[in-house]
Amino acid sequence: MAERSAETGLYAISVVAHLVGTGQQNIRLYERKGLLTPDRTSGGTRQYSDADLAVLKRIGELLDEGLNLAGVAKVLQLEADNARLRVELKRARARLRD
Repeated sequence: MAERSAETGLYAISVVAHLVGTGQQNIRLYERKGLLTPDRTSGGTRQYSDADLAVLKRIGELLDEGLNLAGVAKVLQLEADNARLRVELKRARARLRD
């Protein structure tokens, strides 16, 4: 059986809404606000990945902490930047060791 990436879309919006405990309209709103971008089939149906599920769960956590969607967007961006910088730092340290 072939391995699948966490980025591969395979869940329908109804399944995702159930898994993360929110409404489909909320998920569509998060997409409109640019908080996530699911894959699309050739017919335009949204397909969510495991990575999308993780983002949706993080959005829910941040909303529960009292952030609004603008704050959620900023936190998600800062977290992504932090992760990218950590990778760059790790690569730079590896180059210095070589």
